[in-house]
Order: sequence, then structure tokens, then C-alpha cells
Amino acid sequence: MKKRNTAAFTFLAWTAFITALLAMFIGIYTLDASLPVKGYYAVGTLYLTMSAFVLQKTIRDNEEDTAHERKYDKAEEEL
Repeated sequence: MKKRNTAAFTFLAWTAFITALLAMFIGIYTLDASLPVKGYYAVGTLYLTMSAFVLQKTIRDNEEDTAHERKYDKAEEEL
């Protein structure tokens, strides 16, 4: 199976993700606010990150399922 992304692109994507997440938490840590406010922002950041991963996986899985269904329907038509 052919890889969709090069190793360099994968590295770039992970580096950008980790850098952005790290910058967000450094910003929260240095924020001049009470601990509950910092906690709220930290939990919100984690929730947003998790939901973004789940959303992209769901979209990808649905797209792959649709592609498999099209392949299956095409094979049925040929019979």
C-alpha cells in the first residue's frame, strides 16, 4: 500500500502540533490569573485537542466506509 504522506510531512505535522500545544500550556502557566481560571483554560485546551482528533478520525473512517461501499456496489454490478 502506498503511503499517503512523506516522512518529512509527518514530522512537520507532529512538530507543529507539539509546538502549538506546548506554547498554549506555557501561555496558560505564565498567565496572571487564579488557579481555577488556568485550570479551566488547560482543560478546555485538552478537550478541544481530543475532540479535534476524534472528529478527524470519524470523518476519515466515514470516508473510507463510503469508498468501501462504492467498491462493493461496483463489484455487485459486475456480477
